[in-house]
Amino acid sequence: MERRLSALPPVLIGALIVPAGLLRKLQGVPPTFAEDTERSELLAMGAVMKAERELGFEPRDVSEENRGYDIESSTPGTRKLRFIEVKGRVVGAKTVTITKNEILTALNKPEDFFLVIVVIDSNGPTTPQYVRRPFHREPDFGVTSVNYVLADLLARAEEPR
Repeated sequence: MERRLSALPPVLIGALIVPAGLLRKLQGVPPTFAEDTERSELLAMGAVMKAERELGFEPRDVSEENRGYDIESSTPGTRKLRFIEVKGRVVGAKTVTITKNEILTALNKPEDFFLVIVVIDSNGPTTPQYVRRPFHREPDFGVTSVNYVLADLLARAEEPR
């Protein structure tokens, strides 16, 4: 029986890979929460980088380094740094999620840390709102993130300076 075994001809199989986000967009399906969040964050980062430059600072994107803030902004001619955590939120959002690492960084550098909130509306990002000393105490040991009421943070916010 082994001598009578023979291989079958190969079966050709092909696949076309289409990103799910592109497919949903082409079908007119609204973006997912993750896609919307990513878009908001990118728009917010751009708005804050622009605002920092207009204020005369030299911002640098460090968001991929998980330092507890997204932008390190330096004062020209000095070694003084501003540590900026950027949160982009769409109009109508009720909360903003802050990680434990971001809260601890803010508490460790209270004079130099800013939580900057950028609301994204149908026209794009609005003016960044800077919150000084946004947090008052560290989260419990087992906490990974905390949701804050967006309106409460915005009530304490200021225009860029």
